[in-house]
Amino acid sequence: METIEAYLARKHQELQLLNACLRRPHAVPAPRSVMEVVRHKFQFTAALKAEHALNDWTATETAWADADDHRAGPFAFSYDYQRADLDVRGPSFYAAGGSRHDTVYTISGMAAIAALLLAMRPALGTADLLMLPGSYGETQELIAAHARHLHPVTLTRDLANALAQPSPAPRLLLIDSSATTSRFEAVLSCDRPAIDLLIFDTTCFANGSGRIRRVLAWARRWDVPVVMVRSHTKLDSLGAEYGRLGSVAYVDWATASSTKRLALAALPEETRNAVRLLGGAALPAHFPPYVGISAYRALTARRVAAILRNSRRARRLFATTLRGLTAELDFAHGLYVTLASHAPLDEVTARQAATAMSDDLRRAGLPIRHAGSFGFDFAATEWFHDATTDRYSVRVAVPDLPTAIWDELTDAIAGWWSAHQGRSAAA
Repeated sequence: METIEAYLARKHQELQLLNACLRRPHAVPAPRSVMEVVRHKFQFTAALKAEHALNDWTATETAWADADDHRAGPFAFSYDYQRADLDVRGPSFYAAGGSRHDTVYTISGMAAIAALLLAMRPALGTADLLMLPGSYGETQELIAAHARHLHPVTLTRDLANALAQPSPAPRLLLIDSSATTSRFEAVLSCDRPAIDLLIFDTTCFANGSGRIRRVLAWARRWDVPVVMVRSHTKLDSLGAEYGRLGSVAYVDWATASSTKRLALAALPEETRNAVRLLGGAALPAHFPPYVGISAYRALTARRVAAILRNSRRARRLFATTLRGLTAELDFAHGLYVTLASHAPLDEVTARQAATAMSDDLRRAGLPIRHAGSFGFDFAATEWFHDATTDRYSVRVAVPDLPTAIWDELTDAIAGWWSAHQGRSAAA
């Protein structure tokens, strides 16, 4: 458990880290409440972005003003027209021990996976794309609508055996943390997987997560090339949504076996071409300047650890107090849970329920908002669509809060949801 005093001291360190990146730092008084933490954090983030815009005014879209490299904290950038040839030099967002990354940065996480999937066609032609049930819904939409060269195959039974079955067509495996924990772990129990490439969406795992290291170790053991895609807007910006940023990272690409390397050799360059043609290159102003600071990784790790602790407490509470009113509680990422209703929900009614609950509990003084993301210092609610079951629910994103406040909030969520979405309410 984390006391309120320990929490506020930790948040003071996060604010001091943001403040230290300013050219003209401000005084940073110790925060006295959760909402004071949130307000100060977003204010410092806005000041950092404004300062970058004022000091880097020559970083024009057409690069007409000068030919000098531009910087954002530890990152250096060079580019020509519309950043189509954007070159980024700086630290990796990942902390995956010794792995070498050839990284292409994009304007968002969806732009990253879109560029990668479209690059598959000139690089590989047609291929089977294996996915776990519950894969990220927008990724499934993207594949169905714009990646017809890929044949999606949802693995439903005996995952380990299905992955080991050879096929004459190229086989790609997409895994992300939106799957349940049991299905995610089933993949890592597979011996000798018959796949040609692993696409690993790491968005919902901390950049230093042990799960990332385990997946990379599994792929190395079976000589499977890996490309990681990620949105950096979520867990990599201390909960302050510094800017929209995504990436495609080719991990240890040069060490893959010769046969697979030859088949996939064109993929990194075709990914860069796709980013260029889609206009999806990253903006230098969206790179958080504090990423290269040593305290950043430690504070990020502590933030995510607190979120995961809070998530475990919420799952236990909701499983016992909201019987029949939960959807999925055990996602592999552990960052949010989903609540169901006795009356079937659609997108509109799920959004209305998320908004109403957030508004009522916020008026009661609790740190909760209706917001379509996660990893904040407040709880965030939004509608959720399970593409596997085609059912709607309400997502509760677990925040980084001290234990006592989070327990109070989860009790309030359970009480509100039971009163408004239980059998008596549905009747």
